[in-house]
Amino acid sequence: MNRIKIFDTTLRDGEQSPGCSMNLQEKIEVARQLEKLNVDVIEAGFAIASPMDFESVKQIAKTVKEVTVASLCRAVKNDIDSAYDAVKYANNPLIHTFIATSPIHMEYKLKMKPEQVLEQIEQMVGYARSLCPNVEFSAEDAMRSDMDFLAKAIELAIKKGATVVNIPDTVGYRTPQEVMEYITYIKNNVGNINEADISVHCHNDLGMAVSNSLAAIKCGATQVECTVNGIGERAGNASLEEVVMGITTRSDYYNATTNINTKQIYRTSKLISSIIGVAIPPNKAITGANAFAHEAGIHQHGVLANKETYEIMTPSSIGIPEQQMVLGKHSGRHAFEERLNSLGYQLEKEELNVLFNSFKELADKKKIVSDLDIISLLNNKEATQVNTYALEGFTINSGSTITATASVRVINEGNIIEKVAIGDGPIDAAFKAINAIVENKFVLNDYIIHAVTEGEDALGEAVVKLSLNGVQYTGRAISTDIMEASIKAYINGVNKHM
Repeated sequence: MNRIKIFDTTLRDGEQSPGCSMNLQEKIEVARQLEKLNVDVIEAGFAIASPMDFESVKQIAKTVKEVTVASLCRAVKNDIDSAYDAVKYANNPLIHTFIATSPIHMEYKLKMKPEQVLEQIEQMVGYARSLCPNVEFSAEDAMRSDMDFLAKAIELAIKKGATVVNIPDTVGYRTPQEVMEYITYIKNNVGNINEADISVHCHNDLGMAVSNSLAAIKCGATQVECTVNGIGERAGNASLEEVVMGITTRSDYYNATTNINTKQIYRTSKLISSIIGVAIPPNKAITGANAFAHEAGIHQHGVLANKETYEIMTPSSIGIPEQQMVLGKHSGRHAFEERLNSLGYQLEKEELNVLFNSFKELADKKKIVSDLDIISLLNNKEATQVNTYALEGFTINSGSTITATASVRVINEGNIIEKVAIGDGPIDAAFKAINAIVENKFVLNDYIIHAVTEGEDALGEAVVKLSLNGVQYTGRAISTDIMEASIKAYINGVNKHM
């Protein structure tokens, strides 16, 4: 079977999606989870874009050890220098440089002649290779490029040292059949194509990113660039979990396999959703809440008789826990740690202490703590760790005949601060009280609350998106009390600003 490399660009292309920005701590947490998922490449960012981007690429390169770390850069010397300076700390660094090759991009964006683009490729790919043994060249907007010119550009890039050549569908324009035609043309018309991996990077503007990626694999691509949950510019990228499970489930058709640990897919998807505050649609393939649900009577009857009648993969194959944790408030630390290990988590001592305390608090409120509860606590543990302001208590007065009033008390550097505010409802009043405490007028751009587990005592997760001076912050928290979750989520967002 052909082994397909999975190039994850969640931390670069995915994070560029509006409302999906992450801070440094969150990016490192995601990178560690991607390492557990066993992706081949983590594109950690666009180092030249900002000092923050440079630092995040550098810290990720220093943190993960079992995966290639890449930085994107234009085919410009300063960009390449910045990318290398950031990724050089990795055990296996990669410089990912690009320039557009389509007529519309060359004329209107680059304002360069085709001959000038080829000259730039020759100089800059060669320069990148002089710094780093692993170089990927991307022909931006390749699938709206003239095929003959594209072939020349790719052959030149490989000649100058590119070890991977990427054929992106930058604007999500092509159909699967057309993608196959492009890849086949490249294979047949680039003389040195066997010296490099062929990669594809498909966008989802017409809803065909996954189909196009799989079509490329069918005709010879050896790497797919994708993101967790399909996040990314505009309509997003090819969804990692859909591409991987497409290959895994239909390996007979694609004659291909990946190195992905599929049992880490569910927790990776949930982690990304929790960090960026974007819920996974219930009908989302692979990781949506309804992906393994059966409501139609004929379906239920078939599944009860034999699961393979309507299930082509199992929940456990992507890491969805099926057992209930039978521990409660009297359970000890050792039993808790054993359950974590059985779920596939190994935490440092300090992280384990924080999580165990959260578990005990939750167990005081619930009779049974499920595996999904534990995963939710794990995904929200950062809310416990960031505590410039920590909630001490709150009182809410609200009703159909009175004005909503909220009193919120927080601890800041050992001092208790309390403010009271009125609002259009209890949430509005509570958030205004927090603004009064921190003496800033944060603007609430989005507020979501949903149950993350089942039953009357289910955990509620609150996600808020705040902005101040044009910068957006995502706050999140969980609790069996949705008011407490909402207030803690708002404070979490404020702490990120601090």
